[in-house]
Amino acid sequence: MPKDEIFQETVTRVEKPSSHYTLLRDPNGHFLGATEDGFATFDYVDDKAIWDTDGETYRHVGTDRVVETESPRSKDGSYLRHGGKWIASDGSLSDTAALFTPGHGPAHMPSEYLKTFRENGWVCLPSIVPPDLLEELERTSGTGRWESGEFDRSIPPLLQTSAVAKIIAEPVTLWLMRQYMGVQDIRLGHSPGFAVLPKDDGKRNVQGWHSDFPYLWGIAGRTKDRIPVHQVEGFAMGVQRNLCVSEFRKENGATCFKLGSHAFGEGPPAEWGTGNANKEPGHREARGLPYTGPDADVVEAPPGSYIIYDSRTWHRAGVNRTPHKRAAMLQAVVPMYMMPFRDTSGPYKRFLHSPLIDELNELEKRELESTMVSRMLSPDGPLAITVDDELTERIRFPE
Repeated sequence: MPKDEIFQETVTRVEKPSSHYTLLRDPNGHFLGATEDGFATFDYVDDKAIWDTDGETYRHVGTDRVVETESPRSKDGSYLRHGGKWIASDGSLSDTAALFTPGHGPAHMPSEYLKTFRENGWVCLPSIVPPDLLEELERTSGTGRWESGEFDRSIPPLLQTSAVAKIIAEPVTLWLMRQYMGVQDIRLGHSPGFAVLPKDDGKRNVQGWHSDFPYLWGIAGRTKDRIPVHQVEGFAMGVQRNLCVSEFRKENGATCFKLGSHAFGEGPPAEWGTGNANKEPGHREARGLPYTGPDADVVEAPPGSYIIYDSRTWHRAGVNRTPHKRAAMLQAVVPMYMMPFRDTSGPYKRFLHSPLIDELNELEKRELESTMVSRMLSPDGPLAITVDDELTERIRFPE
């Protein structure tokens, strides 16, 4: 690559929103919404569950219905009224009131994000994570406002803070991924992990170009063990959901993409420097950096943003040229019919027996179990699938 093309990736900047919509949740975590027929509660967030507020009332964006709050509102939520009636826990109008808690919502309507996702193969939801959860993730990863700390790599992030479970259960991106892959039952391909990128020292290898799990084009050791390259329009077997814990900028190592490459039906070219080649010791010294020219793209986004993209998209980690660590949380998501990359049952079972589980509402607990437990359907009902140590030893070291 010519020297004048070093770090010349094309930048797409997603700005921090000036405002966000509101989500109204009942004590179990379900979302109050409205249709033309009235109010109801939902276990997902699409346009039906989006509200705007003036500080005293809530206006349903889709129907313009307005609900009033009991005054003064407490930090635990409010009782809501419409037409002189209280709103019950199921959304019906009643003489009995239920408590609803306002929460941080998306900057734009879910249907707008879905349209962009389907058209382009990627979408960014800027600052979708509530500020308190974001700071907790900074603390755990030892970045941002907590940069003097260190990330404890000996313990899975899920077992260090309930914030990890809460961002797994983030409702708008869960709905988007289910819609994009066309299946309700989705799984994490591995337990969520932090990717903390320190200042580049000019010597360490830089991640090469690849596609993510389950495809792993450009990184798989044996192609026949992965999904072969193919061109299938409108069908995806994986989505990557990356949380920008830090602000993502080109200078601090934001992810580099070839936007639109999910539709190419092939992996990145060898001349760009693939994951297989760039992980070899001494590769950077001998061959230099992977491709960083203008045909590549960098998505810059504010902290707390989710970038979700079709897993076939070519990408790689950036190069951090600042003195500050950059953190992301990586989540590979697949339909239930795909074998996960790693077993997630171990961290999940440990989470079940930790005090952190008591910090989740019922819907968050259900979403966590749904995304971290693989199931096999049998005549006797669903069976949880996990690793068998004896058989694992057998296939690793055959007689």
